Amino acid sequence: MTQRTFIRTQTGLSGPGYLGLVLLVAAAGGGGWWWGQHHSAADASAVAAPAKSASAPGGGAAGGRRFGGASNVQPVSVAAVQQHDVRVLVSAIGNISALNTAVVRAQVAGVLQAVRFTEGQQVKAGQVLAEIDPRSFQVALSQAQGSLARDQAQLRNAQLDLARYQDLLAKDSIAKQQVDTQDALVKQLQGTVLTDQAQVDSAKLQLSYTQVRAPIGGRLGFRQVDVGNMVQTSDVNGLVSITQTQPLNVVFAVPEANVAQITQKLAAKTPLVVEAWDRALKNKLAVGKVTSTDNAIDTTTGTLKLKAQFANADSALFPNQFVNVVLQLGTLQSAMVVPSAAVQRGAQGTYVYAVKDDGSVTVRRIQLGATDGDGVSVRGDISVGEKVVTDGADRLREGAKVEIIAAPAADTGKRQKSETNTAPAQAVSAPAATKSEAPAATQKTAPASEATAEERPRWLDRLPQEEQDKFLKMSPDERKAFIEQRREQRRQKEASGS
Repeated sequence: MTQRTFIRTQTGLSGPGYLGLVLLVAAAGGGGWWWGQHHSAADASAVAAPAKSASAPGGGAAGGRRFGGASNVQPVSVAAVQQHDVRVLVSAIGNISALNTAVVRAQVAGVLQAVRFTEGQQVKAGQVLAEIDPRSFQVALSQAQGSLARDQAQLRNAQLDLARYQDLLAKDSIAKQQVDTQDALVKQLQGTVLTDQAQVDSAKLQLSYTQVRAPIGGRLGFRQVDVGNMVQTSDVNGLVSITQTQPLNVVFAVPEANVAQITQKLAAKTPLVVEAWDRALKNKLAVGKVTSTDNAIDTTTGTLKLKAQFANADSALFPNQFVNVVLQLGTLQSAMVVPSAAVQRGAQGTYVYAVKDDGSVTVRRIQLGATDGDGVSVRGDISVGEKVVTDGADRLREGAKVEIIAAPAADTGKRQKSETNTAPAQAVSAPAATKSEAPAATQKTAPASEATAEERPRWLDRLPQEEQDKFLKMSPDERKAFIEQRREQRRQKEASGS
């Protein structure tokens, strides 16, 4: 009895007080268990929310940045639907061929005495290109002229004798046989004179061949023989080659599906305009017209060859050059036109994203027509003047909110498409940086941080501001790891406290 009293006195607890202490400890333990369960559920929901946003379009802040949810405004570039005439074009690859090609060869053998041209020069038909030593041909001409003069003198003498004999025959003072013989001699000498004249003309012609002239007009190639060399009429390479470059022909092939329309236009004398472009399709080299078609379709390729003629006044085309050919078959009058970059393709076919007045986008299905440059004619549920998304459409879905930004400038058509496709992606990823590092234009057009602030979990407000900012910049995986880390820290605290 004395010992029990001493123990109670030492601990300061009586029977009822001890029971109250036990109840207090039990209540505290139950409250701690409830608090742990409640916050574990909240943390689990916080982990599920980012995971859901990463897997479902428009489900959260991170998903909104990637897929353009309805609560996340996406920066896009737009263009208005226009209405104008569109050319119906057929593209092909053509090969340029010279209208005429000639190899200039010497027509007489001799020593090349002079060259009167420059390689690559444009020459006219009949222009002197080279000279061969003419002395031997001048001698031959002189001999022919001497023979002609001799025979002409004999002919005149024979003609005078014939005239005398005919007078005597009229007076019956000479035999008729002698008159006939003299008449035959005159005719013989006339033939000799004609032969001599032909020899003179031949000698003159051979002498003229010592001046080598251009048979056609065109552009000269490289010189094949140097001055001082002996040239022969049988030389394979000749002196130089000439290609007629004004005009030029371009041969190209078109699909057989277009043959009927082409033949109808040619039969109706309707000119078919053909444009020649460089390999990069940046510079138009020349404009010509179709002149003829082949007589059969190539069964191996299913195409028909056409020949077009180009004036080539500026010498922009060269023989054997490959060019991109654009054949115009007709014109679509007052067609609706959208940029090619605005056309999207998917399981539902071809469509565009049209921007509505409330800043959201809607899907409009279209049917494609002829393509002319950077525009394509369309038909479907769309009207002239509507704005369609040309850049940033890969992050959109039906009803997504958008903010229109200016399209980036570019130098050329293909480069413009490349820069247009890449610039908005940088604008979307820019909000991940701090405000001090991000450009002012990016901060103005990137609304992702606002959407994140609206969807932030409530338990995040209990963290310090520095950790809140750090959490908002995390990816879904990083957020999940962060929550697991915080949960583990809490478990350790609870274990140490117990």
